[in-house]
Amino acid sequence: MPNLGPGEILVILIVALLVFGPRKLPDLGKSLGGALREFRRSTQGLKEDFDGAMRESPAPAQAQTAQPVTQVIAAQPQVVTAQAVTPQAAVPQPQATPTAEPRQG
Repeated sequence: MPNLGPGEILVILIVALLVFGPRKLPDLGKSLGGALREFRRSTQGLKEDFDGAMRESPAPAQAQTAQPVTQVIAAQPQVVTAQAVTPQAAVPQPQATPTAEPRQG
């Protein structure tokens, strides 16, 4: 983005004065200043929310990221086999509870 020098700023102000007139220019400046202030306030709130969320998130485990690449490449993959599950094995069976016999006495 190019830098604006004093000459460019003067030309912009003269054009704004011609377009909006001397009576509307102060109101326009006030509303523009209020809009910029509200924009800064909302972006600051979003930044604080983002920073707070980043502080609350758990850090990744250092042991997992500390492995050298050669160890990761040389690691043998583990084979996982699937076992068939029958409906009887999937549902836990109720177990009988021992009952106390009444005493005679």
